[in-house]
Amino acid sequence: MHTTTQTDDKSISADLFSMKVSQRRSIAMLTGSLLLSAVSMSVNAGSFISSTEYLPYQLPSNIQETCDKRDNCPEIEVKYLKSSQNWIDEITNARIDNLVVNSQMTESVPIKGKSSEKEVTDALDSFVSPQFQDMPDDVSWGYNLMITPNYLGHVDDFELFEISSYVYTGGAHGMPYSEYLVFDPSTKKQVTLDDMLISGKKPRFEALAYDAYKVWVKTVAEDVSSYEKNWPFTLSDNVTLTDTGVSIRYQHYSIGPYAYGMPVLNIPYSKLEKVIKPRFIPK
Repeated sequence: MHTTTQTDDKSISADLFSMKVSQRRSIAMLTGSLLLSAVSMSVNAGSFISSTEYLPYQLPSNIQETCDKRDNCPEIEVKYLKSSQNWIDEITNARIDNLVVNSQMTESVPIKGKSSEKEVTDALDSFVSPQFQDMPDDVSWGYNLMITPNYLGHVDDFELFEISSYVYTGGAHGMPYSEYLVFDPSTKKQVTLDDMLISGKKPRFEALAYDAYKVWVKTVAEDVSSYEKNWPFTLSDNVTLTDTGVSIRYQHYSIGPYAYGMPVLNIPYSKLEKVIKPRFIPK
């Protein structure tokens, strides 16, 4: 697999730099296990090339002037996918725009429409503008919004991506978010969980996911039944393929407190025969 990462060096204060490093380290820790597992994925479509490019956004002049004086400018880092497959870029980047415009990071089915450049810019302006109403004059850090697509590799011919984002508007911590995207080159469409499932097999898949949930709970709590009273199981459709099975990603607070990160439940292919369509089980 091949990915390209860009780094933007900025002149920021020591305090702000320290905070950003800490925030980025947290994101890396939350997604690190996923990226490590992606290395072992089957790579059959070796001709696929993936990189990213920055959204050329500039802060409104009044915000720029104020934050320059206070040395706490909002940090906006939105990246778009730029790959060898334009149709994948269009779907992924439309989703990134949708996340920017809606600002509330929530799991969602593939989007139906596209956001205009003006809608994206207006949304970012609306995001950064409240900072100086919300924060005291002597605060040395600013709002933060980061969104980037990550290429995870291939399982057979399916191309796998993850959109990672991070939003910080004050308080003890920011809010990371992660969304899987699975693409089928044979149809040039995004694949959803419902596309993977054999008709009528969603209840069985949910039961397998619940079993995986109980396995995960045992890594963070002593008693599953007690834990479940506070953090009950729900089925997420945020899924991807791996070399060993189907992984289900959960956001913060979905099935556990913030400190538990973004859990990933894994269901091996050996349990998914006659549950998902054969073409989604690696040959």
